Amino acid sequence: MPFELTQDHISEMIETRRDFHAHPEPGLEEVRTAGIVAERLSSLGYEPKTGIAVTGVTAVLEGSQPGLCVMVRADMDALPIHEENDVPYRSRNDGFMHACGHDGHTAIGLTVARVLMENRDRVRGTVKFVFQPAEETIGGAERMVAEGVLEDPRVDVCLGLHLWNETPLGHVMVADGPCMAATGTFHITIVGKGGHGAAPHLTADPVLAAAHAITAAQSISSRNIHPVDPVVVTFGAIHAGTASNIIPDEVVMKGTIRSFESGVHQKAADRLREIVTGVAGGLGCTVKWDYHDGYPSVSNNPAISDLVRQAAAEVVGAENVRIPKPVMGGEDFAYFLRERPGAFFFIGSANAKKGFHYPHHNPRFDFDEEALSIGARVMLGAVERNFTTKTQRHEEG
Repeated sequence: MPFELTQDHISEMIETRRDFHAHPEPGLEEVRTAGIVAERLSSLGYEPKTGIAVTGVTAVLEGSQPGLCVMVRADMDALPIHEENDVPYRSRNDGFMHACGHDGHTAIGLTVARVLMENRDRVRGTVKFVFQPAEETIGGAERMVAEGVLEDPRVDVCLGLHLWNETPLGHVMVADGPCMAATGTFHITIVGKGGHGAAPHLTADPVLAAAHAITAAQSISSRNIHPVDPVVVTFGAIHAGTASNIIPDEVVMKGTIRSFESGVHQKAADRLREIVTGVAGGLGCTVKWDYHDGYPSVSNNPAISDLVRQAAAEVVGAENVRIPKPVMGGEDFAYFLRERPGAFFFIGSANAKKGFHYPHHNPRFDFDEEALSIGARVMLGAVERNFTTKTQRHEEG
């Protein structure tokens, strides 16, 4: 018999989500959010630990029967975006907004914690709740792993979800293997010799070099990487010059590389540096190069993904559960999956008829709150299906 979600659970979850939405906090500053999480967990009978990775919170539920330790993760941080929605729960912290659904993730996590505590006699094994800071910025998951969040008790399976406005309400997506990309960030400065725009022959034009370099860089995916290995090289910011008749001394370019395999990622980064340096050099310029790897790729354990799909099918019907194509967005849940097997899955939250169709990180982002109960039910079912004695499928990761 599945764990049941009552109307009281749902009403409280929506109220909690709206409260978090109205009071967004950026990464490592989720003081109010973490305080509410810890207070709510204490009221339910948990003994939460706080201050993990600055503002993270954890809590453990020991079941009445032996089994695996299953981790349930919820991220808490908001984005530096000014909200444009006209709703009663609109952000009251000007310049910050829950534009990615983390307010919903945290509310779902608290609801799952409540339902399982109320049904403790049915819990086989251990559930470890992880309320994580700073997913959007510096990788709070990596910090939590470094501070031992996967130990004491030792986590066997990691589960995480994401409300997803790219998918309609009532659908759930669970991938086998890679589902979100590894990320990397580059900062390139092309240094030339500035001068008068009417006398370009006396300059080494870094703008011209940047234009050719950006175009040439697009050959990385088409000519340097195997055609079946996805990779994206995106220039997201270009800054140069102060006037229309002045050739500047330098151009600053920033961007990102996304892929699913470390070898592909490194090859793309190396090739980008070679192309930019070569093109710029051929036009009389030099290059300053700065590159940083970001989050690893999120890669699900297929056996655990199958258990999540079984749980999702009971909630939304098997016909509404899909294995999606991987997306190039990054997620620091990857740090948990790098250490333990698990699954990260997506709960459809878009409803165009109600106006919930804006993408993530948009100032008009919002989601259909019916997705909250779907997410909680799927997570409860996924947790229950992982309360098994340890098997080969988990040990292989």
